[in-house]
Amino acid sequence: MDHLTRLTQRYGPAIAPLIADERLNPLDGGEPHGAVLGALERLTVDSAFAGFNIQDRAMAAAVISGLWLYHNYLERSHAISQSIANATGSCWHAIMHRREPDAANSAYWFRRVGEHPIFPELRAAARAEAAGAPLAPHAAFLLDQRHWNPFAFIDLCEACRGSGDATEALCRRIQLREWKLLFEYSFDQAVVGGRPLAGEA
Repeated sequence: MDHLTRLTQRYGPAIAPLIADERLNPLDGGEPHGAVLGALERLTVDSAFAGFNIQDRAMAAAVISGLWLYHNYLERSHAISQSIANATGSCWHAIMHRREPDAANSAYWFRRVGEHPIFPELRAAARAEAAGAPLAPHAAFLLDQRHWNPFAFIDLCEACRGSGDATEALCRRIQLREWKLLFEYSFDQAVVGGRPLAGEA
């Protein structure tokens, strides 16, 4: 089974092509990925989740916000995430502002998040990435933090953004791990069972 087929089975035919290519996005807003704009604009909660039993439409909207962010359409992502009144919406909102970059606004929204369910896995993922990389002193917290500290990560991104150094490369990899974890969590909270209904895939 090829990669796109696996993604289609997991996320459905509307979403899978939009995440088939791994994007190591910059720490800032980057350049919008114009090749997928039409597909993104056609997405609605109902079309994106066709064949799935939606149990939480706010979390389904969070998935769409995450897709816009993945392709560097920060304002389009923001327009959705700011209307999602839960910790996951606040998390997408905070990440968008971190990339904008607006550190103070990002920190505000991470305070609204509190302790998100993805944070333990994100802490472990960040530690794994840091363990295999040349580590600057101001990034050492990634190895020994007991809980994920989104505020320290904001500061680290602020310090290395645009430098082109190893710390920036590390932060970009952690940012991708963060996106994947939050996207998967959003999707699984949106649908019953995390899979298409029988006979409707």
